[in-house]
Amino acid sequence: MLRIRLICVGKLKERFWQDAVREYQKRLGAFCRLEMVELPEERLGQNPSQAEIDGALHREAEEIEKALLKDAGLVCLCVEGRELDSRGVAELISRTEMSGAPRLCLVVGGSFGLDAELKKKAALCLSMSKMTFPHHLARVMLLEQLYRGFQIRDGTKYHK
Repeated sequence: MLRIRLICVGKLKERFWQDAVREYQKRLGAFCRLEMVELPEERLGQNPSQAEIDGALHREAEEIEKALLKDAGLVCLCVEGRELDSRGVAELISRTEMSGAPRLCLVVGGSFGLDAELKKKAALCLSMSKMTFPHHLARVMLLEQLYRGFQIRDGTKYHK
């Protein structure tokens, strides 16, 4: 069974986001072993310099790397990444399942994104859209797309 670890910088505080994540965790339980890892976002002042932001992203990346699964494919969500449609997500799932190490780590950064060096290590940098979304919504959207990808793979009617 495919093992997926979703690593997110920042905590879900609002109940409606937590409820949405729990719903997709429940749905995905039939298809994969899903693990959620929440890491604290580095605190920065009101108007941080670029150097302060870069330092914070570097420290977050160190914590993210500690949370990665060994031999897992790394997918970083970032605005400059490649856009996939839902069938593309299904293909990513299928390719990962067929690989010698069926493990996938997906990373959602905090409000300032992800460290550039971490993104260079990714097998795929994935963009949800050219639009900007709150990171909490991006987490829910990613879980829904994983669920949809499994449904496409299995040929169900969920994806129309």
